[in-house]
Amino acid sequence: MTDLVSTDVDLAAERLRAGGLVAVPTETVYGLAADATSPDAIARIYAAKGRPTDHPLIVHLADPEDLLGVAAAIPPVAERLASTAWPGPVTVVVERSDRLPASVAGGRDTVGVRVPDHPLTREVIRRAGVPVAAPSANRFGRVSPTTAQHVVDDLGAVLDPELDLVLDGGPSRVGLESTIVDATVDPPQILRTGGVPAADIDTLLDGVAATAPPSGPSRASGMLPSHYAPACSVVLTEDAAEAAAVAADAAGDDEVRVLDLTDDVARYARDLYSELRRADADGVRTLVAVLPPPAGLGAAVRDRLTKAAAPRPT
Repeated sequence: MTDLVSTDVDLAAERLRAGGLVAVPTETVYGLAADATSPDAIARIYAAKGRPTDHPLIVHLADPEDLLGVAAAIPPVAERLASTAWPGPVTVVVERSDRLPASVAGGRDTVGVRVPDHPLTREVIRRAGVPVAAPSANRFGRVSPTTAQHVVDDLGAVLDPELDLVLDGGPSRVGLESTIVDATVDPPQILRTGGVPAADIDTLLDGVAATAPPSGPSRASGMLPSHYAPACSVVLTEDAAEAAAVAADAAGDDEVRVLDLTDDVARYARDLYSELRRADADGVRTLVAVLPPPAGLGAAVRDRLTKAAAPRPT
């Protein structure tokens, strides 16, 4: 693709230790990683993404036991999720250790942490010897990347081949970001639906997780009302018949496309961001998306589509 792309784990670890940015593959999406203990490296993430500095980053670890090094306290809820859901697409919000600068958490005293389920990235973190902050490797608010090429398309112009790297680990297996659980409140609060359904989180926590929509200011990635947005307009429908009617209203307009993968919700999750990107690449003006049922992984797909269809901030 470009000189930025590599499969060299040692080189990726070396770039991280030197303060570089390394786009890493995970089971959810590709993340833009940097040394989570370095304010300068963290500042480079915010600048490369065009991300507001008060919007917290998620810290990634190589192994569950590494949580002790980044959390000031580990409540029982966090301990339970770390032991049962990691490695995997679950982020746990805990009190931030002084080892992590406030900037990694958008100035907050809490920080989201997870162990990704991708052996290449876990090995990079292990060899780098530091936790890494790794939000999605795309411009802020846009469609998340699920391949190395997506990262190059979005950020290739702002990454330095002498300092930075895109580690190619193949397409993301899950395709949607992690579920975020705030373990610092009682009951624990699901802040963002994601790769592990809310019902599964509730089961892991013996029925104590609060699954109502979170309220208050944004305190975790993906909580803004507009996010994951393509350039084209996204119109939401509840079934194929409604989608066909909406598309028919634009008869003769070849810039309208229907997206309906509701027959396979896991595929919908895995391919959603690629489909949004493909619509833009093909010059689609309006994407009519059929929402999956709001059960299991379908809830996360609905969340992403709803945010992609929301009015864009001006």
